[in-house]
Amino acid sequence: MTIEDTRPRSARYVGRSVQRVEDPRLLSGQGRYVDDITLPGMLHAAFVRSPHARARILNIDASDALALDGVVAVYTAADLAWLNPMVATGPMRDGILAHSRTPLATDVVRHVGDPVAVVLARSPYLAEDGRDLVDVEYEPLEPVLDPLAALEPDSPLVDEALGTNNISHLEESAGDVERAFAEADHVTRLRFHSGRSTAAPIECRGVVAKYEDRAGGRYTIWASTQMPHLLRMFVAPVLGVPEGRVTISSPDVGGAFGLKCTVFPEDVVIPAVAKLSGRPVKWIEDRWENLAAGVHSKDMICTMEIAAKADGTMTAFRGHFVTDSGAFSSIPFTPLVDSQCAGIYLTSCYDVRDVAYSVDNPLTNKCQIGAVRGVGWVPGQLAREVAIDQLARELGKDPVELRLQNMIGPDVYTTAFGQTYDGGSYAEALEKARDAVDYASFRERQAKAREEGRYIGVGFSPFVEPTGWATASAAAGGLPNGYYDTASVTVEPDGSVTVTTGLHSHGQGHETTLAQVTADELGVPMESVRVVFGDTDSSVFGMGTYASRSAVLGFGSIRESAGQVRDRLLRLAAILLEADPGDVELVDGVAGVKGVPGKTVPLQQIALFGYFGGTARPEDVQRDALTATSGYSPGETYANGCAAAVVEVDVETGLVEVEQLVAVEDCGVQLNPTIVKGQVAGAIANGIGVALLEDLVYEDNGEFVSGSLLHYLYPSTTEVPELDLLTIETPSAVSVGGVKGVGEAGTISAPAAIVNAIADALSPFGVVIDRTPVTPEYLRRKLRDAERTREAS
Repeated sequence: MTIEDTRPRSARYVGRSVQRVEDPRLLSGQGRYVDDITLPGMLHAAFVRSPHARARILNIDASDALALDGVVAVYTAADLAWLNPMVATGPMRDGILAHSRTPLATDVVRHVGDPVAVVLARSPYLAEDGRDLVDVEYEPLEPVLDPLAALEPDSPLVDEALGTNNISHLEESAGDVERAFAEADHVTRLRFHSGRSTAAPIECRGVVAKYEDRAGGRYTIWASTQMPHLLRMFVAPVLGVPEGRVTISSPDVGGAFGLKCTVFPEDVVIPAVAKLSGRPVKWIEDRWENLAAGVHSKDMICTMEIAAKADGTMTAFRGHFVTDSGAFSSIPFTPLVDSQCAGIYLTSCYDVRDVAYSVDNPLTNKCQIGAVRGVGWVPGQLAREVAIDQLARELGKDPVELRLQNMIGPDVYTTAFGQTYDGGSYAEALEKARDAVDYASFRERQAKAREEGRYIGVGFSPFVEPTGWATASAAAGGLPNGYYDTASVTVEPDGSVTVTTGLHSHGQGHETTLAQVTADELGVPMESVRVVFGDTDSSVFGMGTYASRSAVLGFGSIRESAGQVRDRLLRLAAILLEADPGDVELVDGVAGVKGVPGKTVPLQQIALFGYFGGTARPEDVQRDALTATSGYSPGETYANGCAAAVVEVDVETGLVEVEQLVAVEDCGVQLNPTIVKGQVAGAIANGIGVALLEDLVYEDNGEFVSGSLLHYLYPSTTEVPELDLLTIETPSAVSVGGVKGVGEAGTISAPAAIVNAIADALSPFGVVIDRTPVTPEYLRRKLRDAERTREAS
């Protein structure tokens, strides 16, 4: 178990709801985003994009665009032939075909929004006017749109060079699944289609780049990204230069949710054309581009089977997960970030030892699938939890009691597939959610409402969230790579503290929470700590922020580094105080001798001695001063909890109103409870959108029809009820400080709770919910089908 830190401090910042220190800057409009970057002589870029889902490029005529006053250049794939291909495959994933693309389409376009050419002009408006004047002659081809049809041997190929549309087929099993299903008293089968959604952050993507032709050339790139160092690692080989000749700077980022941890064609095209043009270039994505050509997520057809005994004991799970991968394999995480994540965590918090899954990842002529909040855990959770409710109805069991009957205990637990949970409150979280919706009296209220012609329902969705994405957790989740992060802590000569980290903040409040950790460890006021991140030249190496990893990795790496600096400070203070280091304590920036009031020395004096004290200082201080850098890669950490939803369905219109939504979250020791609640609330809102609203739609000819926020709907304050946010703290058994991650839990759990509540409300009609989003049109159709079935019988 985690060792308790008993060193004295006048105040512990960790665990307190300290106000976010970055908010005054951001709320007063003093944030600095990519679009705020302005460089002398800068040009603006606009991309010519395909209007077709699949077509041959016959000719590109840029003469009219080049004749427009203010347009400086138009570049096509032929001008960028010196770039290396962008390749998506291992080492990030095993078991997937290598899939490469050119940053601009060459002979064929493969989805609506595929970039074909880029126009440079003196203003963004002139660039857009020039873009509209580029004449591209296409030969439309029949698109591949149905992922199941794409798996058929006679399907047209999205990329003929691969020889197949299925870029990955994986299977894994544990126990004796066939025996368990053969001996089962009851088998429930469900096919569930999780809809196609995306992140749609307030700030779209953006890239600014300049090229300096010295010593072989150097690129400086400002990008709206979650992972500056990883972006550099993938961009540099495409540009054909060492990483040391590329600087990635990611200033303030207005939301990301996973979309901005993908490497996009624009990330290499903009620096490439900055080199060709000899001038800095800026590109800011518009909303249509963001929706049509960013990354999509969670479009998955899930077939779920549960074997059970007559008493409700679940004995085996079997799942088949087909991800509609889109036209390309996203870099670096590939479409397996959805399908494989759904399969590996199939058992979640249930004690089922016989389990099997298979995944397929066919390419189609749609936008690529990539990592967006909750990844494949969301559709996997939907398929499993909706199937469990269906099992409960078929067996005549209470869905809460059925889950509790099959749930794992609170201690460290190894799943059938080998993931080792670090302890949690699995049953307790479900019971807490049950009590919060007053489940004991709900059925009476439901029956009374039905007598009045109103249909209300309740649904539950207990979950396990893999967090703290590091080497151990990544391997457990199907990524056999080393993941670690470093932090550097420096006490400056004036006693202030600078922390640099390779993590990135795009709304999570790292400038606050990481300062809290540092202040506690060093015994200094939090106001004296500055957290620096987001620039590959000034920040230590790190893998970036995604997969609910920053709290765990940030806490561990900072505490290790700060602990080394603290030890040096105490030894320096002991010299100044003429005391034994073991008798010295550092509190609120002042070192003193325990039990001797008034015998103190301020941190600034200690720091000055540390820098300029000559040979009177200890040898390691003479060598390393007051700076320490440490890496950290913990064991597997898993948050858990439960969402519960109460909804009312208007059977005449199909409208769903979420009356109550409870979120019970156990993310271990909380660094800042207010920030934890903010993360959970945001994720829950995202989950409501996935369940009821968000849908990226393609017509039968491949035309993309969700290209604006009038057509792609996500929740506003009118769709999100007042949330009941409850917490439990089960310290991790493996991470420093007992910390777990928190960022994606609500998105994982909320959709299944809402879908189960809708199905519960409509159970008198025999309606089975088998997809998201659950739109009014879909519900009216299901109700009409159910009515026709009753009439026919």
